[in-house]
Amino acid sequence: MKRIIFCLLIILSINLQAQTVKIAAAGNLRFILDEIKAKYAMVSSKTKILVNVGASGALFQQITNGADFDLFMAADKVYPDKLKAQGIVSGQVKTYAFGKLVIWSNTLDLSKGLDIITTKSVNRIAIAKPDIAPYGARAVECLKYYHLFDKVKDKIVYADNISQAAQFAQTGNAEVGFLALALALSPEMKGSYYVLDTKTYKPVEQAMVLIKSWQSNPEAAKFMKYVLSPECKPIFLKYGFIVP
Repeated sequence: MKRIIFCLLIILSINLQAQTVKIAAAGNLRFILDEIKAKYAMVSSKTKILVNVGASGALFQQITNGADFDLFMAADKVYPDKLKAQGIVSGQVKTYAFGKLVIWSNTLDLSKGLDIITTKSVNRIAIAKPDIAPYGARAVECLKYYHLFDKVKDKIVYADNISQAAQFAQTGNAEVGFLALALALSPEMKGSYYVLDTKTYKPVEQAMVLIKSWQSNPEAAKFMKYVLSPECKPIFLKYGFIVP
């Protein structure tokens, strides 16, 4: 009996020492989560945060198919709400920030705004796939608002997610990319950007929710609470978000 209790105590000790939180996160959160993880490590040093970055629609599909995540941080509120409707999540869907859309270029002066995409200096425009990436959908909305979509649709190169759209623009595979402001402000993006008028697309309300598996991993709920806390607000503001 003593041997069994001893083994159980060892297992419990191991679990307490190495709690892992697995996060499915929108592509524009890549650098933000790096900073949040670093801050969280100072208050919960035994917790390991694993982040899988991708298009919100693709991550939604993975979670629907049973992918092993504890927390979903999407680039909109639609996908978390869909998961809640399916009964896959636990608790409430929480809005953590509102994002902004920009055009970004590694080589061009964008100070005059969106008109540049119709000129001969732009042959390719990087946009995340609008059917799975919220910022890609907002880019199409913006183009249609200005009656530019039909004029430039043959120039558009569709990326799997917003991070890949940034990569296309950064490496020269596209002269211009429609990106989240958070990516344009990230350390490795050294080009120029132009913030697009928020009236030209639906608000980018970014939300998160706990996947049901978190019940065997309470650290996920603690991390979600931390992301929503005043401690993280300066990080979101630094990357151009509006924090509710």
